[in-house]
Amino acid sequence: MPAMRISELGGEFALIERVSPKGLRQSKWARGVLKGIGDDCAILKLDRERAQVITTDMMVENDHFSLLWQTPSDVGFKLGESSISDIFAMAATPKYAFISMSIKSETTVEFIDEFYKGLYQSFTRHGVLLLGGDTTHGTEYVFSLTVIGEAKIKDIRRRDGAKVGDRICVTGKLGESTAGLKYLLKHKREGRVAEIVEHKEQLKRLRKHLRPHCRVLGEAIKIGRFATAMIDVSDGLAPEVKHIAKASAVGARIFLRSVPLSKTTQEIAKELEHDAYDYALYGGEDYELVFTIAEADLAKLKKLNFKDFKVVGEVVAKKLGVMIRDEMKNEEYAPKKGYDHFGV
Repeated sequence: MPAMRISELGGEFALIERVSPKGLRQSKWARGVLKGIGDDCAILKLDRERAQVITTDMMVENDHFSLLWQTPSDVGFKLGESSISDIFAMAATPKYAFISMSIKSETTVEFIDEFYKGLYQSFTRHGVLLLGGDTTHGTEYVFSLTVIGEAKIKDIRRRDGAKVGDRICVTGKLGESTAGLKYLLKHKREGRVAEIVEHKEQLKRLRKHLRPHCRVLGEAIKIGRFATAMIDVSDGLAPEVKHIAKASAVGARIFLRSVPLSKTTQEIAKELEHDAYDYALYGGEDYELVFTIAEADLAKLKKLNFKDFKVVGEVVAKKLGVMIRDEMKNEEYAPKKGYDHFGV
């Protein structure tokens, strides 16, 4: 009998569930662990009031980034933003970072300087201090970043607090990173990447993919004051809502036509004859925040001078599952799509 592939197991999240330590919560080693595997960050108790939140993200060349169209600075910046976004998803403050990397033997000093320039630009934007890491060599670039944050325990937001009747909201607009990637891949197939990279106006259209910006601390803290659950958009809106639903033991209904799309996303989708909503629902790497909130608290959040969010759905009973409703009120279960490293 042939060995089972990870894709046959069910992909990335099935793998995570399989390798998660069993019985850790009851063991003596788990003292002070408020949350382990299963959220954007692990949560470790510091004292009665405060906790650390810790996340690790990895980026692999030709999977998470391509040097055909991204500069080393772009790669460093994206690495920082993607990891820090996980800290904000917990409504915590990012503090420290450790980086490990595998680089090619022919890597130039200039490449490393540019990479760290982008990384430090992200760190400066969010007040993060690099404390150390490790370096080795390999055939492709691999970068792994661990970020440590802090928050009051009572202020931390997890995935498991959504309640039936809550509204599902998302910050900013979704799908533009995926739109940019699809556009670049099309031109790569046509052998026309160089003309895109050299065209400044074209690069502006692609900035959300090349150099994405996550939200900032003040916004995450404001949302955290009222959110019942929160997660960042790494893999697309639908998979993130599913994560919240599973952790909270609820169902969800996404209102398709309420999902916010940028003009660029719509233009690129039209050019490529794709559905722009697919980019938003299943694309990922937007690094916006998805959160659930009691309807009565929506106005309170807006009064904090934060209005860059939109209601895109509602939390329903678990038995209803996670559904997508179109403008005709037709509903279907959200398919098993979204970014998966081991997907078939």
